[in-house]
Parts: sequence; C-alpha cells; structure tokens
Amino acid sequence: MSTDKPFSQACENNKQPILDVIKNYFGNTPDVLEVGSGTGQHAVFFAQHLPHLFWQTSDQAENHSGIKQWLADYPGDNIGAPLTLDVTAHWPIESASSVFSANTAHIMSWEMVLEFFAGVGNILKSGGYFCLYGPFNFDGQFTSESNQRFDDYLKSQNPAMGIRDFEALQELAGKAGLHFVKKHSMPANNFILVWQKP
Repeated sequence: MSTDKPFSQACENNKQPILDVIKNYFGNTPDVLEVGSGTGQHAVFFAQHLPHLFWQTSDQAENHSGIKQWLADYPGDNIGAPLTLDVTAHWPIESASSVFSANTAHIMSWEMVLEFFAGVGNILKSGGYFCLYGPFNFDGQFTSESNQRFDDYLKSQNPAMGIRDFEALQELAGKAGLHFVKKHSMPANNFILVWQKP
C-alpha cells in the first residue's frame, strides 16, 4: 500500500457529507465523470460506496500520478484511470450519464468556467445530473466571513480565481441546456448545486 499518496484533509472531512447528497442523484446512474479528481481520494471513496456505477476520474496531466496511487490501492474495478481533461480543449470523453466536480469552479478562470459548463452540456446524457460542490456566492454576497477571506486569498494567488456567483453559473447552465434542480447546504460554508439535462 502506498504511503506517500497525496492527501487532502478537506477531502477527508467532506467526503461523507458529499456522498450523503450525491447518492440521491447517482443511485441509478451507470457511470459518472469526475472533472478535476485532484488527489483521487473522492473517487476511491465514492466508487466504494456506489459500487453499481463506474467512476471515471479526470484531471490535468500533472495530477495523474497521485490519482493513480489512490487507484492502485483500491480493490474494486469500478474506477477508470484518469483521463487528461483540460476544460478549454477537446474533451476526451464523448458522453457521461452524470458529472461530478468538487472545488474546481473557484480555481478556474472565468473563461475556463464558461468552457466547463459548455463541455458538461455537450457530454451529459439526457436525464443525467451535474453535481458541483464548493463555495458559492448568492445574490452577489458571500455566505460567510471565512468565504470572503478565502476569496481574497485566491485572488492574491491569481486574480483570475475566485468564488463564483450562483446566478452567473445558472446563466451558463441555461445556455448549456441544463435545468437547475436544487441547492444543498453543506458543512464549512459549502454547497452542492445540482442541475439536470432534460
């Protein structure tokens, strides 16, 4: 078993609350594309607890080695090795029954977020759900002081990053042919936003 795998404490903290929500949307889906699998922790945990589906990981190439380390220790066969996915380029997958992504929209530039939503709209099968986890603003307002500090930190690292406004994302979703389903409040001032392709 690999002992030097990448590890995110945030992933460890939020994996069960996220599972409690997404199992309601992915309970009957045969496959899920995860956009931005990061360390790979989420993929292994969700695939283990949703054994009926095939969890397809993806990320930019520099994150693949860490994801593969987590997958190497996973005894099941319902996870796919990471695809190289840059949201601004040609997507390496033609269709997915559902899509999941966590903590990605605020580290992408807005131009990348535009391409992200358009890409999800292109590949998501009819009836499929898109579940997006992370911090979001509503009516242009931060939901907590800690989120405002986090946004300041992100912009200090890269001015193109930042917590996104739900209303702006909803506009992108509409253009991508996605209908809003529900907002789930999560621990640590995060949310899961759910859209569905009719």
